[in-house]
Amino acid sequence: MSAAGNSSVIVPFNDNGSASTGYTIINSALVFLMIPGIGFFYSGMSRVKNALSMIMITFLTTTIVSVQWVAFGFSLTYSETGNAFIGNCAMCGLNNVDQRALPLTAKSIPTAAFAMYQLFFACLTPAIIFGASAERFRLVPTMVLVLFWSTLVYDPVAYWTWGARGWLRNLSCLGSISTASPCQKGALDFAGGGPVHICSGFSGLAYALVLGRRRRMRSESFRPHNMTLVFLGTAMLWFGWFGFNAGSALDATPRAAMAGLVTTIAAASGALSWCLWDMIFSNHMSGLGFCSGAIAALVAITPAAGYVQPWAAIVIGSIAGIACNLGCRVKGALGFDDALDAWGIHGVGGVIGSILTGIFAQKIIPKLDDQPIDGGLLDGNAMQIVYQLAAVATVAAYSFLITFLLLLLIDSVPGLHLRPTEEDEGLGADISEMGELAYEILPTGQEIYSMKRFSSSDTS
Repeated sequence: MSAAGNSSVIVPFNDNGSASTGYTIINSALVFLMIPGIGFFYSGMSRVKNALSMIMITFLTTTIVSVQWVAFGFSLTYSETGNAFIGNCAMCGLNNVDQRALPLTAKSIPTAAFAMYQLFFACLTPAIIFGASAERFRLVPTMVLVLFWSTLVYDPVAYWTWGARGWLRNLSCLGSISTASPCQKGALDFAGGGPVHICSGFSGLAYALVLGRRRRMRSESFRPHNMTLVFLGTAMLWFGWFGFNAGSALDATPRAAMAGLVTTIAAASGALSWCLWDMIFSNHMSGLGFCSGAIAALVAITPAAGYVQPWAAIVIGSIAGIACNLGCRVKGALGFDDALDAWGIHGVGGVIGSILTGIFAQKIIPKLDDQPIDGGLLDGNAMQIVYQLAAVATVAAYSFLITFLLLLLIDSVPGLHLRPTEEDEGLGADISEMGELAYEILPTGQEIYSMKRFSSSDTS
């Protein structure tokens, strides 16, 4: 999120209906749209027998995280009276969430709007993980994982990165964390390169390693079963990303407009670079490559969106398209099954984007809404790259390790084994877990005609 003011005299803002409140409500709806978007994207990429369960798990995740967010998730992530590592229960049950603002975190909108907006970030993030474990997870153990993962991984990492007193946000001035006005000069992450993408990508890697490779039935191919759904999911994600990135300004300001502009520029650049890279090495320009390149670039521009100029978005998007393309290819050589490239796109893209933020961040962009920063390497602040690297390494290692341990713990509980039996995996999660199908296969006109002829000849 964008930095809040650091005045020594903190006067909570009481909002009775500003433009920024309406702006945040609209952006909340856009971010919500990304949740079914990732579901459709993953559904299209999976085999047909798992298509419905990939959509189902994204909605289940939303319901679980919504309840957790109200109970204690929001307070752990954004209370302004916590320590350097986690918030407290000052806003548990959404206590004191009303028209007043959080003066150190989101000073221009009411906490009610801010809590809703951030809720959908918290819902989307664990849904991304299941791209790595696709086609071989059970729904009930996964629901248990979502609850504990959100509490032990997402909430702390989001607090470190965006919380008023989070240690990554105040990395250059750790001594100020306990003061009335923390300096909030540390790792830069405008909209979620670390808490959303690195977190989900490296957690997905842990999930893929714990589960092992998918089983292939006879001559089955691990190819997308419905590219139309993949394009639909991509369009919903691209559309929703305007709320994700531009909305993270938390104000209806010129900086928000710039964040939206660089978002779509990066997506276009990433889609092109991925396709061109494929053309060079495989002589094909696939729809899956186009969609993957666009998503990879959107991931990479996320931490940088409120700090970089449009020309830098082209560079970031293009680099992300190629780097994530390579990241998706390396899984075969390393022997792990990141089924739908959650790590290859979100993990790698989040790392690339966070590091490049340290290079291309410039003071001129945050000045659009009077939010001073020291800039990155282009502005002569080489130390910013060190802060970015520290954040990347910490978030990647922490999310991988805690997720790995959570998975082993859940799998050891009777009845909560993570992976379905070989028979159920062969049937697919749609039938074995849900008892439903994504598609009812109807006979063609020729098949109906043939059946009628057979029936007629049989009765005669």
